[in-house]
Amino acid sequence: MELPVADPGPVRAEGLLLQCPYCDSEAMHKLAQLLLPGLAAVCIDCTTGDLFRKPSVVAVDMRKEMVDYVTQRSETFISDSLIESEASQDEEKEMPEDPFEVVSIFMDDFSSTKRNIIGHVSGWLMSDSREDKIDDFVQEMEMTRFWPLERREAIAEVLLKNVDLKTKYHCPEKYENEERLADHKAQCSFRPVTCPNDGCRAKVSVRCMTDHDSACLFKILTCEQSCEKRLMRRDMDRHCVTVCPMRPMKCPFGCDSSFPERNLEQHCSEFLQAHLHKLLKAIHKKGFTDEGLKDHALLLEKHDNDGKLAKSRDVRSLTNVVKNLEAKMKNGGSS
Repeated sequence: MELPVADPGPVRAEGLLLQCPYCDSEAMHKLAQLLLPGLAAVCIDCTTGDLFRKPSVVAVDMRKEMVDYVTQRSETFISDSLIESEASQDEEKEMPEDPFEVVSIFMDDFSSTKRNIIGHVSGWLMSDSREDKIDDFVQEMEMTRFWPLERREAIAEVLLKNVDLKTKYHCPEKYENEERLADHKAQCSFRPVTCPNDGCRAKVSVRCMTDHDSACLFKILTCEQSCEKRLMRRDMDRHCVTVCPMRPMKCPFGCDSSFPERNLEQHCSEFLQAHLHKLLKAIHKKGFTDEGLKDHALLLEKHDNDGKLAKSRDVRSLTNVVKNLEAKMKNGGSS
């Protein structure tokens, strides 16, 4: 069943004036995201406890009813808000100005009219079981493309323009002819543009492009830890934690030093004697004095013809090299 699509062309308003059709693309997308969970909640609540009706069976009818309901409410929202504001002295009872909150209220109001007896029980409305069922049905509708995002965005565009009381999310400009409107549209801050970052399909209003670019997951950035790698923002955390040569690390031999991972080799070479002394103290707990341990460390390094001691990068590998050297020194008669 096809639902009405908002006409992207100029809209006649206030007599013969033509209104700019543009609105905030990201706000429209955000509003469209509210519609599917809202529909799922209605379908779940009105079929709960009914063995012969499943949410999917009523989804088509509920979708049409919900769209008609929220659209009609949105069309009178501004006039209703003005009337209520003049009639009421209680500011807490005034309708909110945030379009997302307004549409959420409309959907909640519609949902409340469709709940069966079980759905009206407060315990059910707050239960984890209900939320799980709603999430499951949302996933089902997404997998079957029951109500595709582009169709929801068409509805969301209409709703957004209707309830955006302070024209924060859509262009309020109106012109007397097509030519002047076309000139305005070419420079309208609400006009949609495609994100220039390779791989990103987002269409964003010009006025929001800076904010989008600062958070776009496809934006190519220099490594946050100052290595030479350039990568997408979405890959930054994994890179910094797993493979970045500048990721910070502590000395694996416990000498309380911290340094970039790429400096591990240099650190192990510079502090070889200190590492050997700590290791030998653990291996030969009572066999050497401190001076004896230092002498033994120097002797080991002297017999390390292949430089394996300095190449060891962790306690296990250094321990193996030390034991092999000690065995060779013992077999060779060295002390």
